[in-house]
Amino acid sequence: MREAKAIKVDDDEILSEMIIKMIQDKGGENIIRLNLSEISDAVVDYFIICHAYSKTHVKSIGDFVEVKVKEMFKSLNLHVEGRNNGEWVLIGAGNILVHIFLEEKREYYQLEDLWSDAEIKKYDN
Repeated sequence: MREAKAIKVDDDEILSEMIIKMIQDKGGENIIRLNLSEISDAVVDYFIICHAYSKTHVKSIGDFVEVKVKEMFKSLNLHVEGRNNGEWVLIGAGNILVHIFLEEKREYYQLEDLWSDAEIKKYDN
C-alpha cells in the first residue's frame, strides 16, 4: 500500500473550506467562518467557529480535524489546546484558528460578537 502524498496549499481560504467540510462530516453545529484578513490587529486571517453537543463530540471533531489536516498538509505546524477538558478545543493551523465549543461555552464567550467587524460566512451543518 502506497503512502498518500501530502497536499500543499498556499491559500488559507481553501484550507479553511477544507476544515469546514471536515467539521460538517463530524456533525459540527452552527458553523461560521470569520474573515479577519482586513482587520489590522487580528492575529490570524480566519476564525472557524462551531459547537458540539457533548464533550465527547467536541473532542471527536477536534481529533478528526487534527488528524486529517496533518495527513494532508504534513509541513503545516498545528497547535492544539483544550483537548483534555472537552469544553473548547482550539486548533491553530497557520493563519486559521478553529474553535470547537460546547454550545454553552460558545454562548458564554461570544467570539462572533467580539469580532463583529469581520466578514461572516455561515455554513450548513
